[in-house]
Parts: sequence; C-alpha cells; structure tokens
Amino acid sequence: MAGYIELTTTDLLISTMLVVIAGGISVALRLGLVKSLAIAAVRCVAQLGMIGLILKYIFTLQSPLLVIGWLLVMLFFASREVVRRSKHGYDGLRMDAFLTMSIAAITVGSIVTQAVIKVIPWYDPQYLIPVFGMIFGNSLNGISLALDRFLEHLKSRRQEVELLLAFGATRSEALEQAARESVRTGMMPIINNMSVAGIVSLPGIMTGQIVAGVSPLQAVTYQIVIMFMISASCAIGSMTILWLAGRKMLGDFGLKI
Repeated sequence: MAGYIELTTTDLLISTMLVVIAGGISVALRLGLVKSLAIAAVRCVAQLGMIGLILKYIFTLQSPLLVIGWLLVMLFFASREVVRRSKHGYDGLRMDAFLTMSIAAITVGSIVTQAVIKVIPWYDPQYLIPVFGMIFGNSLNGISLALDRFLEHLKSRRQEVELLLAFGATRSEALEQAARESVRTGMMPIINNMSVAGIVSLPGIMTGQIVAGVSPLQAVTYQIVIMFMISASCAIGSMTILWLAGRKMLGDFGLKI
C-alpha cells in the first residue's frame, strides 16, 4: 500500500483559503466572528507548529525523562482545563482535577500501551504521547460535564440532600442519585461517538492511519481500542472527581455550597 502524500508549505497556504471562506460567511451573516476566527487560526498554527518541533525533538532523543516530562505538561494543562470549563467550583478543585486526570490516565493508558499495544520500550513516545493525549483530550470533557452536573444538583437540591443526612443517610447514600446522574452525563459524549463511528463519521486516528497508508482493517482495530479506552477513562475520571468533590462538599454540618 502506498505511503502518505507529504504536504508542503504551499499546500498549507492553499488550505488557508478554507478559513477565509469561513470568515467570509461570518461577514455575510454579520456574525462578528472574523476577529475570533483569525486569532484562533493564528494560535492554532503557532501552537501546533511549536508542538511539532517539540515532539520531533522528543522522538529523536527517545529519552524516558523527556517523555514523562512532556506527559506531565499535558496532564497539568488538561487538569487546568477541567477547572476552567466547570461553571461551579470549590476549594481544592485544582488538586482534585489533577488527581482525577492522573488516576484515569495512568490506569487506562498503562493498560492500553503495555497490555494491548505492548509498546517496546515502554516509553516509546510514538505511542505513549498520542495515546495519553487522546485520554487527556477526551476524558476532560466527560469529567467537566459530570462535575458540573454534580455541583448543580447539590446546589439546586441542597435541602433534599441535607434532609437525607438528617434522617441518618450516609454520605454515599445522600449523594447516590446526584452521582448516578452526573456519571451518566459525563459518559454520554463518548457513547454518542461510539454509536455513530464508522457510519456517520470516521474518527481522527482511523482517518490519519488510513491516509498514512495503514491497512483499513488495522486502522479500524486501533480505533476500536481508542474508543473503548476513552470510554473507560471517562467513566473512571467521572467517578473519581465526584468522589473527591463529594468528600469536600459534604462536611459534618451539611453541604458547603
């Protein structure tokens, strides 16, 4: 099977016309998005260009310390994004988000890279960085959705939760309904994506591998693993952040919200 078609700077400049088309539509409909679109496009090029150079350097050196260091950078920004996306907050949320992303990524990422793909050496950046990047990028969405739903439930139904506590319910019993609904909310995006994968949409990694010349069946196999990986990381992450949030929000004297 033929390899991928290498894109040049000229090809990239031609593709810029696609953003210009989007800007033209904004002008025609008076959406007021031209400035935002231009800034986003410039940031996209600058950030991806910088990441490309960094990853090229890491891939060349094949150093486990550099790989772990870069994963920690990704972890930091992913946990910060969880906090930023949440409409509600509480003291200690930043640390809880960091712990949640760490637990979900280490648990699921280790299984995928070491038991499923069997990466050798274990720190091979060609596999570790993309896999953990997909875990961070996709699970933070589910985690933030679950957290928002959980805190909103506690805020809107505070009296109901405190009444359960007054009648002798444990912390787990008082928060059970809120946690169940919140985890369901956090899981829905990946469930919807899995439901339409292949028929309505061709997911990113599958498309990328096919374009690079990988067998479609092998690309499909990788995509199935990735989908299952994301579903597990969303579930683990959602449950973890709700457990941590529940311990912080439900004190000895009721809800702290």
